[in-house]
Amino acid sequence: MADCSRTVADVKSLMESFSGSGPQQMTEFYDRWAPTYEQDTNTLNYRPAHLAVELINSKFSGSREEAQVLDLACGTGLAAKLMSELGFRHFVGVDCSKGMLDQAAKTGLYQDLKLASLGAQQLPAEAGTFHVVMIIGALHEDYVPVSVVREICDALRPGGYACMTAVDPSSESGDRYRASLQRELQLMEEEGLWTHVSTQQIERYMLDVFDDHDDKQGERYFQGTMFLYRKSLD
Repeated sequence: MADCSRTVADVKSLMESFSGSGPQQMTEFYDRWAPTYEQDTNTLNYRPAHLAVELINSKFSGSREEAQVLDLACGTGLAAKLMSELGFRHFVGVDCSKGMLDQAAKTGLYQDLKLASLGAQQLPAEAGTFHVVMIIGALHEDYVPVSVVREICDALRPGGYACMTAVDPSSESGDRYRASLQRELQLMEEEGLWTHVSTQQIERYMLDVFDDHDDKQGERYFQGTMFLYRKSLD
């Protein structure tokens, strides 16, 4: 059984153990993190999954029991658990980490789980299939190329929703990635592929473990952004 008493210091130590930014190093890091991932996200007050699910639920007007949901960078299945509480029943998960997929399989919520590196491999999803596609937290210059947003759109049924969250950048490379992402989202809207539904700032995205404040009043949080788009009907 995983340790139930993990602290911010434990999470910081784990993150400091990550070295390199290649696909293999990334996969190995998330494989190591998988057993304590959900405990650690609780420790970090990680909010994007809850906020994304709330937003999707507020806009989705179809049958939740029949809706097909594609969960990209699904991790241990946190978002699927939250959506299942709202009546969603059909999930396909994709992640680059077998360790994460093994944890997601234990939820019993996914009809299919696929091992794939987003951007490096073609998205393993049939076009025009899903009522909802979500990618929570993985839109980052070290994880997923901007080109993946077109694959997200392709996977949606007409009228389907794409919900995407990203931590706001804290580096020049992050600023370039964010600008590129925003340009691509706007271009796809101009091309008539989908329409913009909502963009929301997340003020307390998750705790910054590298901040050294000891008291809760001084805790610093990363900020983030959440996007929701709806695929065009024609």
